[in-house]
Amino acid sequence: MVKLRLKRCGRKQRATAVYRIVAIDVRSRREGKDLRKVGFYDPMKNQTYLNVPAILYFLERGAQPTGTVQNILKKAEVFKELPSKFN
Repeated sequence: MVKLRLKRCGRKQRATAVYRIVAIDVRSRREGKDLRKVGFYDPMKNQTYLNVPAILYFLERGAQPTGTVQNILKKAEVFKELPSKFN
């Protein structure tokens, strides 16, 4: 099963982490090999970059977003382009 989840990036031991939004196999660890990078999230600057076609591709094929990623996608109104499964 594939999930859309956050992968931590940046320097170690820093409170100001930035995250990549990746499509990754459920059995992989957080910093494990991802299938594809589909976005970027910086909580300190409140910046988000999303590759919407790639996200829709994975969601249509059954990928499940984690809670935090689902909140990010809702704010960006990505789910409006999908059937009412996530609305």
